[in-house]
Amino acid sequence: MDTLVEFLVSAAILVGGVFALIGSIGLARLPDFYLRLHGPTKATTLGVGGTIFASLLFFSWQEQGLRLQELLIVLFLFITAPVSAHMLAKAAMHRQLRHREDTRGRPWKQ
Repeated sequence: MDTLVEFLVSAAILVGGVFALIGSIGLARLPDFYLRLHGPTKATTLGVGGTIFASLLFFSWQEQGLRLQELLIVLFLFITAPVSAHMLAKAAMHRQLRHREDTRGRPWKQ
């Protein structure tokens, strides 16, 4: 059974690392602010969530009990990341920040 837990922890760390890497590349490579906002809010949040899930699984298996700290970290991460992204996007729209011409929809033009 230890081998199965180790495999699941390794898989969760790898999946979390891949999501974090994709989010970081998106943050660095995407052309404007509105597109760059997707990298850290979606992919990186899933990456950190996967890594913390691996920690939850490993330490819960080692200590034979559920760890509350990791659950709280994931809860706060999944609550605060979308809220902060929404506030950043609203501030950028309010300041009429430049965007790509092929962006669909114009919610800031009323």
